[in-house]
Amino acid sequence: MKEISLAAPPLPYYMESGFRMYHAGDTHPDRAGLGMYDLLLVTKGTLHLGEEELTWSLTEGQYVLLLPDKYHYAVRPCDAECHFYWLHFQTSSPYMIRESKPSARSEFVLPQKNEITLHQQGAASDTERIQELWHQLIQMSVSERSVSFWEEQRIFTEILRALDIGNKPDEQSKVHRLAERIEAYLKQHYSADLTNERLADEFHFHPNYLSRCMKSVYGCTPLEYLLAYRIEQSKLLLLKTQWSIERISEEVGFHHAAYFSNCFRAKIGLSPLAYRKQYIRGGTVYHS
Repeated sequence: MKEISLAAPPLPYYMESGFRMYHAGDTHPDRAGLGMYDLLLVTKGTLHLGEEELTWSLTEGQYVLLLPDKYHYAVRPCDAECHFYWLHFQTSSPYMIRESKPSARSEFVLPQKNEITLHQQGAASDTERIQELWHQLIQMSVSERSVSFWEEQRIFTEILRALDIGNKPDEQSKVHRLAERIEAYLKQHYSADLTNERLADEFHFHPNYLSRCMKSVYGCTPLEYLLAYRIEQSKLLLLKTQWSIERISEEVGFHHAAYFSNCFRAKIGLSPLAYRKQYIRGGTVYHS
């Protein structure tokens, strides 16, 4: 099953929405390169849609997210009366497509602070609530713009939140929540001596299971995430303080300046001192 990941921040932004009713024999229009995301939720009947090589027969309570740069088409006409909500939105960052397991990476890159991850096609967990939100959006479209703008964005965000995999009460969300708990713990204790054994004691799971959860969500093991986060924190300290390299290495949890410098160079391509120096003009460079 495909998952569509949207970087956040910046959050996707709402454009327009509506409600359509098709009679038997009606078809959804074929479109290519629409330039915006098209989110549809069926509330009655069956809607037969395709995107490139994928096809779906969407029934009541099911949704699909059509991508802005793909070819969308009707697989066949509706067999009976069909009702559905539609919503267009856009993002300033490109989407990512993931299968059920992310592909292996040659080098881990610290993920975005957050992201919205949607199954491209799935069933809404609270259809009545989402329909009510969609109905509010449509009503807002005829309100005064100065009043409706922020409220539309809020309601739209609530719809995406309801469809976000992390908010679904299934096994996948349990994995997501555990990975997020591990991530938060690593950020809170990154300067401490963290090991796989300490994480296992903290979360009461075998280290292999913790690694599988982190890999499925972030594409890395807990210790790979920890290393990347320590490097990011050291970059901030190099720019925002005049501390020595030894002190920074201690502050972010390395404890040995030489090892810190080697890890930093491997990730960034520069030594910590060279990284700091490139942002200084006419100032003092503090050597380690």
